[in-house]
Amino acid sequence: MGLGLLYVLVGAGYFVTVVSEGTSLGSAFVVFSFIAGSGLVVFVGGYRLPKSSIDRRFYSSVARWSLLGIGGMLGILGIYHAQPDMALEDPQRSLAVLTALSCVAGFGIGTYAARAKTNALELERQNRALERVQDQLEETNEQFERSNERLEQFAYVASHDLQEPLRMVTSYLQLIESRYADELDEDGEEFIEYAVDGAERMRAMIDGLLEYSRVETQREPFEPVDLDDVFADVRKNLELKLRERDADLEVDDLPRVEGDPSQLRQLFQNLVSNAIEYSGDEPPIIDVTAERDGERWVVSVRDEGVGIDPDETERIFDIFQRLHSEDEVSGTGIGLAVCKRIAERHDGDIRVESEPGEGSTFSVTLPAVGGDA
Repeated sequence: MGLGLLYVLVGAGYFVTVVSEGTSLGSAFVVFSFIAGSGLVVFVGGYRLPKSSIDRRFYSSVARWSLLGIGGMLGILGIYHAQPDMALEDPQRSLAVLTALSCVAGFGIGTYAARAKTNALELERQNRALERVQDQLEETNEQFERSNERLEQFAYVASHDLQEPLRMVTSYLQLIESRYADELDEDGEEFIEYAVDGAERMRAMIDGLLEYSRVETQREPFEPVDLDDVFADVRKNLELKLRERDADLEVDDLPRVEGDPSQLRQLFQNLVSNAIEYSGDEPPIIDVTAERDGERWVVSVRDEGVGIDPDETERIFDIFQRLHSEDEVSGTGIGLAVCKRIAERHDGDIRVESEPGEGSTFSVTLPAVGGDA
């Protein structure tokens, strides 16, 4: 600001001086405009500098560039004036005009450089802040993974350790029933039957919980998996169930996907088994198809069973959630939760479209094998 004010004063002084010496107003005003105008530009620029986005630490750099502009022009004028036959016609006017313009040029360069430094500084601050956030996220993720591992280990150990007491309870109840059958009345036999049934259902739930925890604790590396082979194994494992219900399992030509063969077999075996269980009174009809979706395959298992209320299609994938009573359909409410966890482990998802009485279509998204068309 000081330099700008100085040149405004110099311009005004020059104007008064040359006019008093008889120079025309027009000529004097032109020179005054160059000098005072340049000073006014620097003055206003300096005044607005604190209101700009430029960091305060770089204000001195702007001033240095302005002085450098003046100094550079003085050096050029000195060299020019020192050359033979190249003296300035009006040294004072030339000195004032050219240094004023050089001061503006230096101020402009300095402002541009200061803004560039400010942007670089802000970018550095943002990068540091981003690194801190990333570090916090990594730390949080590591804590979450450690916590998840502990929970999975706890679930596995607790479930495994509960198996033996349950087997003991069931065995002793059955032993009491066989040894003291003649001494038990109808109510006593019914009570023992309820107790045995409850123990068996508890064992089934513990088995399901173990199965759920093993999705992460007992997993294999991904590899190309032929889903035709997977469904051949599923058909073989469920052969008795399919025959008993006279089920029709139709499987289209299926692709290869990237995944864990054992877990994919478990996922689709659960879906086909559910389709048989919830088929109603009619022989189950189950269709398996696949459709390409970009870098992924969508494998669908469709049945013509009892269907699901649309309001319940999200809840059924939560652990221990059942839509039917034990008397209607046996089960633990874990199978679909396991399917969801396996799909998520494969960076995919599982969803269902269904209407009561119209059947259900479960669709699983899985990664395609790289290079497969």
